Amino acid sequence: MSAKRRVAVLISGRGTNLQALIDADQDAYEIVAVVSNIPDAGGLQRARAAGIEALTLDHKQFGKDREAFERELNALLRARNVEIIALAGFMRVLTPYFVNSWKERLVNIHPSLLPKFPGTKTHERALAAGESEHGCTVHLVVEEVDAGRILGQARMPIIASDTPETLAGRVLTLEHELYPRCLAELARNL
Repeated sequence: MSAKRRVAVLISGRGTNLQALIDADQDAYEIVAVVSNIPDAGGLQRARAAGIEALTLDHKQFGKDREAFERELNALLRARNVEIIALAGFMRVLTPYFVNSWKERLVNIHPSLLPKFPGTKTHERALAAGESEHGCTVHLVVEEVDAGRILGQARMPIIASDTPETLAGRVLTLEHELYPRCLAELARNL
């Protein structure tokens, strides 16, 4: 087996998908850094508890200059010899500069069955559309939001009693199973 791929996980919140990536059998990847754009994101503590370097790069320090923030982020990642970036609740739309810097090595988990319901409020939209099933998608990140090549999907039926909140919770369970598997597969194939 070749060396494990060095992964950085970008977060903005609680870090439940980060925890799933940490807890998974990491035979193909090693999480070497977790970076949050929110200084008090709960996921930073998860990283520290796992002995992973936890970094904060507050996007607010850069005003409206998104690319300046991303250039600094890129420098942090390159200095740690990161090979793959996993977005796990990172609530920033990335610029073409950053996306193209990490082409084919930037992966995201999205709470819908893409190409249906890109963007936000996916659970509300799936219910409003009368969908019979819902789920999540792991995909490569490209310039267009939620439009990259699909690496994997997990599906489940929508039940009559579902609300956006219950649906979100059920989809999150699927995400925690799907994301580590797809990240490992990507790492093995690089």
